[in-house]
Amino acid sequence: MAAAMLGLAAVLSTNDAAFNLLKFAGALYLIYMAISVWRDTSLLTPATDERPRSGREIIRHAVLINLLNPKLSIFFLALLPQFVHSDEPNALLAMTCYSIAFMLLTLVVFALYGWFAALTRDRVLRSRVLTNGIRRTFAAGFLFLGMRLALAER
Repeated sequence: MAAAMLGLAAVLSTNDAAFNLLKFAGALYLIYMAISVWRDTSLLTPATDERPRSGREIIRHAVLINLLNPKLSIFFLALLPQFVHSDEPNALLAMTCYSIAFMLLTLVVFALYGWFAALTRDRVLRSRVLTNGIRRTFAAGFLFLGMRLALAER
């Protein structure tokens, strides 16, 4: 995958037509997303035909997403070595401790996010004004990003 990305990066950096094609395709997709989100009033309505998932299913799904996400590995490979000295005799132990500390902090932060979301979910979903505002804000964000991408220079 990295080789493909590096090859794509090389093609895009040397070929203006390929770069512009990909840039405008991305911009059009973002504008399409803006229009779709603006029009679809059912986006923030809870699905009633879905069966509730158990806590075990949710945790399994979240763990799989994180294990299969290459960005997390790249993040750790880029961030953690900066905090371990090259002459550290137990570099692996130090990296493991930093990783555990990061995971615990992340767990606390995400648990707080989840708690706050659970507290506010019903209130947000009951308010038509609030859901329309959220939907339109996202649509405006997609439109802004699409226009900015379309007008961006190399």
